[in-house]
Amino acid sequence: MFCLFFFSFYADEVLAQRERDEFPTLKNFKGLQFKSSDSTIYMNFRFRMQSRIGAYTIDGNSLGIREFDVRVRRLRMRVDGYLTSPKLSYTIQLAFTRSDQDFDDTGVANIVRDAVIFYNFTPNFYVAFGLNKLPGNRQRVNSSSQLQFADRSIVNAAMNIDRDFGIKAYYQNKIADKVVYHLKGAITTGEGRVANNTDDGLAYTVRGELLPLGAFTDEGDYSEGDLIREQKPKLSFGVGYSKNVRTTRSGGQIGFYLDQPVTLQTYFADAIFKYEGWAYQAEYIKRSTNLALTYDDEGDVKYVFNGQGLNQQLSYLFNNNYELAARYSWLSPNQNIQLYQQEAEIVELGVTKYIHQHRIKMQLNANYQIEQGMFALDNEGNRWGGVFQIELGI
Repeated sequence: MFCLFFFSFYADEVLAQRERDEFPTLKNFKGLQFKSSDSTIYMNFRFRMQSRIGAYTIDGNSLGIREFDVRVRRLRMRVDGYLTSPKLSYTIQLAFTRSDQDFDDTGVANIVRDAVIFYNFTPNFYVAFGLNKLPGNRQRVNSSSQLQFADRSIVNAAMNIDRDFGIKAYYQNKIADKVVYHLKGAITTGEGRVANNTDDGLAYTVRGELLPLGAFTDEGDYSEGDLIREQKPKLSFGVGYSKNVRTTRSGGQIGFYLDQPVTLQTYFADAIFKYEGWAYQAEYIKRSTNLALTYDDEGDVKYVFNGQGLNQQLSYLFNNNYELAARYSWLSPNQNIQLYQQEAEIVELGVTKYIHQHRIKMQLNANYQIEQGMFALDNEGNRWGGVFQIELGI
C-alpha cells in the first residue's frame, strides 16, 4: 500500500512556524516532510529532547546537595499533517520519558500527549476534537520547547489544567485595523490523559485574549523571550475560567487520585509584552474547590490545592543571542490546606544561549526558594537550586 503514494522529501533549515499545541504546524515548515503526488496527503515529522543536570541544596545555609536532578527531561516525537486538504488536519505527539508520562501519579505510562483532529470552517474559525491542551493559562499553553527557563513556574505546576479529551473551538478576528482578539472554549471529560472512561461530570473552559497593538510577529505571543526583536511594541492580555465538575484527581486533569470527587474552579489572567529584545510577562491564577480535604475509609487525608499565585518574568536578548532573564513566582495556599502546603516563593535567574532560536539552545538557571515568606537563609524549607539544560530538536 505504501508504494501507491509518491512522497517527496525535504530536509532544509529548521526555521518554521512556532510549535503550538492548539493547532497543527503546517505553514512554512522546513524540515522532514512528506507529501503525496496529488497533494491530498501531507505530514511533517519532528523530534526534540531536553537533557539536564541539576541539584538542590540541603537548606539556605548549607550548600551540601540534598538531591540531584540528572536525566532526560523530555523526549518527544511529533507528527502534524492533513488529509484531503489543509482544512482537515491533525497532530500526534508521543512522549518517551517517565517524567513526561504522568506515571508517578497514575501508575500508567501515558505515552500519548496529543491525538487531535482539527477542522477549519473559515480562516478565522476552527474546531478540535481529541486530546490536546486546554485553553488555560498562557505559560501552560506555551510549548515546553518555547520556554526561556528550564521549567515552568511553581504557579503553573500547582494550578494549570493541562490536557484533556473533548471538543474545543477557536475564533480570532480584528477590531478596526490593528486590534486583534482571540476567543477559545472547550467542553471536555475533565479526566485528563489517563482516562479509560468518564464520570458524570465534565470540564468547561473559556478564554479570551486582546492584542491592542496588533498581532505578534510569527505568533510570538506564545513564545517566551523576544527572539524576533519586535520592531514595534506588542502586547497581549488574556483572561480565562475553567470549571471541572466532580473530578477524581487533585488537579482536575492531573495530579494524584482522590477518595472523593471534587469540583474545581480556576481563574486565569495574564499578559505579555515584547519590544526590541525586551520581554515581560505576568500571570495570575486562582483556584477554589467545594472540598479541600478528602478522606479514605481509614481516615487518611488527601488535599486539593486551592489558593492563588503570581508569576512574573523579565528578559533581554542581546545581539549575540545570549539572553538574561529573571523570574519571581509566589504561591499562596488557602488556610484550609496550610497544614499540608506552605506559602512558597522562588527568585530565579537564567542565562540562555540560543543557537537556533528555541530549537537548539543551552540554558543555565539558578534559583532560591523561600518558604512562608521568610527570605532568611536559616529559615526551614529555604534552599538553593540550579540546572543546566540543553534542548535539541527539529
